[in-house]
Amino acid sequence: MNREATISVDSITRTFGPITALKEVSFEVLTGDIFGFLGPNGSGKSTLIRILCGMLAPTGGSASVLGFDSAKEPEQVKRRIGYVPQRFSLYPDLTVSENMQFYASLYGLRGQQLHERIGEVQERMQLSQFSDQLAGTLSGGWKQRLSLACAMPHNPQVIFLDEPTAGIDPVARSEMWDILLKLAGEGKTLFVTTHYMDEAERCNRLGYVYFSRLLALGTTEDLLSLPVVTPQGARWVEFFHRGAAQQLPRLLELPPVLKGTVYGNTAHLQVRSDISDVELARMLAGLLESEVALRAAHPTLSDVFVALTREADAHV
Repeated sequence: MNREATISVDSITRTFGPITALKEVSFEVLTGDIFGFLGPNGSGKSTLIRILCGMLAPTGGSASVLGFDSAKEPEQVKRRIGYVPQRFSLYPDLTVSENMQFYASLYGLRGQQLHERIGEVQERMQLSQFSDQLAGTLSGGWKQRLSLACAMPHNPQVIFLDEPTAGIDPVARSEMWDILLKLAGEGKTLFVTTHYMDEAERCNRLGYVYFSRLLALGTTEDLLSLPVVTPQGARWVEFFHRGAAQQLPRLLELPPVLKGTVYGNTAHLQVRSDISDVELARMLAGLLESEVALRAAHPTLSDVFVALTREADAHV
């Protein structure tokens, strides 16, 4: 079944004086997708969201959301989208219900329709119990849930979320993603920025932007299979060793080891493919003064972004 592009970005460029925040960025997001837009701070992620939401005009190129040009028809775009900013921006001295009423009214909801939609969204977001509580007294996780709730009364078909789980605990992050996955399952299109790799893996497609340029675009599988991540003549292995972090500098000095990192007590290494597991295990045992049990491994999304970043830096 063919799906239409809900978001289209065509050669978007945005400069701020001598600074180029985005340079010729192009991609599409299909209806019902969760699109993850990743990159280090200052790479242009929030700038692109502001352009797509009709809050900032591009210097060059064009973008459309739901068929409306975000620069030429910003009000048409704003009426049909939801936006959850990076930082909590609701009114801390208003209650949960008062915040929702205010934002629902901005989207044109009035009277009975307004109250019905607020009730529906509060129930869905499990905010009813906090209805009369001041927004500023909520925990970080509930504040983010309220931010999402305030973006939903008008039933938007596209929701932009700029680092929606930054600074909240793992349980709240998981619960927020349960909500987002349900929204996507209902056919809503989600555009999400995040620094968390486990969240990136939940997205249908990913884009990685590095200081104004889009370096990679595709599914998780597409990105993991990029040649720059696992060059010809290389493979990935890992093994358990207590104190692996302390030994990593020495591991990286071994001739067959090309790069590596540590996850807890597991060393995750890219090595030359022409060395056998038996020979590599012998070298590692000699270095660590203990036997190791090697197993085949695969690159992670962290490996992808490190590889892309290093390649980009090498060509600056």
